[in-house]
Amino acid sequence: MRSLLVLVMLVAVVAAAWWQFEERIPAHWHPWKPLSVDDILTPVTKWKLHRLADDREGCLTALGTAPEGTLQMTPLDDYEPSPGCPLSNVVRLHGSDVAFNASFVASCPLALAWVMYERQRLQPAAEAHFGTRVARIEHFGSFSCRNVYGRESGRRSEHATAEALDVAAFRLEDGRRITLLEHWNDEGARGAFLREARNGACDLFGNVLGPAYNRAHADHFHFGMRGFRLCR
Repeated sequence: MRSLLVLVMLVAVVAAAWWQFEERIPAHWHPWKPLSVDDILTPVTKWKLHRLADDREGCLTALGTAPEGTLQMTPLDDYEPSPGCPLSNVVRLHGSDVAFNASFVASCPLALAWVMYERQRLQPAAEAHFGTRVARIEHFGSFSCRNVYGRESGRRSEHATAEALDVAAFRLEDGRRITLLEHWNDEGARGAFLREARNGACDLFGNVLGPAYNRAHADHFHFGMRGFRLCR
């Protein structure tokens, strides 16, 4: 009986100590605390984004932390736009702090990763290199019911589940247009901006592919959610 009482007291002390320790963990380092678009990016951020793939309500709540007027999106019911490519936990992103050449369907975690990337990595890079912000994104789309590289066989592309976005160009508020195809090898501000934009994306997306990866990506960045650190 005495041993049992000691054990109970020990468990209580450990539980109390853990509770006090957990309360002191900052939200951006705590794996179980809700994600916010302005949370400081840490190695835990990607894990939180991946966990939201099966948590529609939690993901939409995180998107709802974007400042009022900075995000225009529509939650979508699960549906199958093409045979063999069902989509779940998706939204249609109409615009954010930047305009898009077209709205696009994205998995909710992809949309959240994009908003966080835009606010915490893309716009600071533009301001650092050009003294102005990105006003518009030109993309090749997100959803495409196909295999990797459009092959007849093999694994499905991330685009088949709307978990990737292909970005080709950035237009600044002052009208300048920076494209991957024209400016990746630029030795001035345009090239430096594109490389910083790529590197910053690696803090959020599971895989980031661009001109340095292969010729198939010579004209765009592929921002995908699968994996944790493929950054080329």
